[in-house]
Amino acid sequence: SSETVIMLNEEYGDDFSELGHDEFLVAEALLIKHELGISEIQQLLDNTNAYPLIKKLIDKKVCFVWEALKQTYAAKKETYITLNPVYDNEENLGELLNNWTRAPKQMELLLSYLHLLKTQGEVSKPQLLKKSGASEAQLKGLSEKNILIAEKRNIDRINYLPRNIDIDFALSAAQLKALEQTRTSLQEQNVCLLHGVTSSGKTQVYIKLIEQIVREGKQVLYLLPEIALTSQIIRRLQKHFGGYIGIYHSKFSQNERIEIWNKIRKGELKVVLGARSSLFLPFSDLKLIIIDEEHDSSYKQQDPAPRYHARDAAVYYASLLGAKVVLGSATPSVDSYYNAVIGKYGLVELNERYGGVEMPGIEIIDNKKFISRSSEKIIISDSLQSEIKGSLQDHKQVILFQNRRGYAPYQICQVCGWIPHCRNCDVTLTFHKKTHKLHCHYCGTLYPQVHICEACGSDKFVQRNFGTEKIEEQLEEMFPDARIARMDIDSVRGKQAHDHLIQSFEQGKIDVLVGTQMVVKGLDFENVRLVGILDADSLLSFADFRVNERAFQLMEQVSGRAGRKQEKGRVAIQVTNTNHPVLKFVQQHDYLSFYASEIESRKRFFYPPFSRIIQLTFKHKLKDIADAAANHFSAQIRQQFGQYLIGPAEPVVNRVRNQFLMELLIKLPKDAALVKKCKQTILQQIAVLHTEKKYKSVVIIIDVDR
Repeated sequence: SSETVIMLNEEYGDDFSELGHDEFLVAEALLIKHELGISEIQQLLDNTNAYPLIKKLIDKKVCFVWEALKQTYAAKKETYITLNPVYDNEENLGELLNNWTRAPKQMELLLSYLHLLKTQGEVSKPQLLKKSGASEAQLKGLSEKNILIAEKRNIDRINYLPRNIDIDFALSAAQLKALEQTRTSLQEQNVCLLHGVTSSGKTQVYIKLIEQIVREGKQVLYLLPEIALTSQIIRRLQKHFGGYIGIYHSKFSQNERIEIWNKIRKGELKVVLGARSSLFLPFSDLKLIIIDEEHDSSYKQQDPAPRYHARDAAVYYASLLGAKVVLGSATPSVDSYYNAVIGKYGLVELNERYGGVEMPGIEIIDNKKFISRSSEKIIISDSLQSEIKGSLQDHKQVILFQNRRGYAPYQICQVCGWIPHCRNCDVTLTFHKKTHKLHCHYCGTLYPQVHICEACGSDKFVQRNFGTEKIEEQLEEMFPDARIARMDIDSVRGKQAHDHLIQSFEQGKIDVLVGTQMVVKGLDFENVRLVGILDADSLLSFADFRVNERAFQLMEQVSGRAGRKQEKGRVAIQVTNTNHPVLKFVQQHDYLSFYASEIESRKRFFYPPFSRIIQLTFKHKLKDIADAAANHFSAQIRQQFGQYLIGPAEPVVNRVRNQFLMELLIKLPKDAALVKKCKQTILQQIAVLHTEKKYKSVVIIIDVDR
């Protein structure tokens, strides 16, 4: 932690005659002590609110503020018991035991110690007292006789397994080929993209790559989208690498993280599993970074600053260290696959599921046949109900997926599934009840509420918006005998809550698991036959240029949870717009055709990877000020970059924590000089904007490559 310290500015001198009474007192104290803490100044003035006076002294350049680091870490200690070295000699020890005539309890204690020493090598005080049933006084008696010696030692707060490498599996022919191709690729290039279908055994390929690095005595960073959600992968890697593995994430205490930090710095941990912040750990000899599920949006840090993408930062970091990077995914990001196609990255394909398991069959269920006029209830079609019932009767498990981003209501035609889009931005329009209008949250264009479908002429429209909790309630009504559980951010808040839920599902204690994106992250369940996607329209209608990419990735990843091991799984996708092109690609598990279609659309609308996007968010407690600041700023920057500006416009959620938001997008060509100039101009114009009293308190957030 840190402590705020006030230090004397020596350039001011020692003439404090022009200062007020309280200012003079503080300045005099600083002259004597050179620095004071806030609490010391409060005590000096007998006033708990010393901040206004300190600010005056800073403004007058009498002093300045300094943040002093405060060491709060304390090593965890435990008492260990050792035998006096005199009795290491068997003859001396035998003589001691043979001549023992008193204190039988102390004799039992000593014998317990010798037994523990023989079986486990080291003996802690708690272990010895528990094993022997002796008291503290009896142990103290042996210490006073100088037979046993008690000593305090630093111990780890985290229990590590023994250090060993135990690779007990053989790769399939397809995996072996992918491994060799990856190694060859990394000899020629710094980054390799491993594109392997779901359940193809990418993790086993990673393990073989890790084994080579660990045997060389080097370090590996294994990045996961959300470390707390990937207990299965952690257990698997710990099985193979034991105490060489360290795990780093925010759920550890500060002291635990400090210990991991030190072990990594000293090179004691060879493999580090962590979320995006693990990039900033002090590796001593990092040679390989593996980014699993590289497409996952969790790798992007949004709030607070710094806003960065861990995948892109890792690639740059590795280039500085001379390390290599492996990106892995069944559904690579369009940006990464594009980099592989143009030769910037190496590319390895792993197209076979491990063990010859077939890809799951996918049924598209037309919601128009089961349409509910109530937007309060999600549709669970007769077909899906029948599938769930059949799976439960056969003692198989079911996963049902609902998009967590369902908070953004959208209009949809009940007859043909058509959804209104912005004519300028190729993104879905969001319906706002307050204005009864459709909003484009990219360019800000407003459209009247649609009453007649442009595709089929129908006047049957509904607004959609529902969450996992309501689905859980609905399922309990339909299947009263089934054991149903929910996995979303609300239901797994505790430190171990997620692990307990996963283990319950693995052990067959849960029949139906309803979840958000969490159910697609690093989970492998043997007994799941059926996966249902309840509302694919919500995936396909979000107002974002990456909507098709995210929808394809989520549906393909969710479907990958079905039919692992020896049984072919089933996937049911409920959707109103059955003609959406993404559904065809998902049904055929055809990533390459999806990529070809999506990259053409990105090129046509000048979206990444063909451009760089900078998003500016203006925040203020008054809506008029936020709007005015965004418009004023865009007017200034439009003089140089007008052709690249989109907006300003309100975002989907236009107020957060009582702060109103406005967004401005700048879509730039991939010209390094132009991007640099634009960034400089943005910073200059923000500084200018903040000189105006009206806009001084407007918060401006910059997000590059959003």
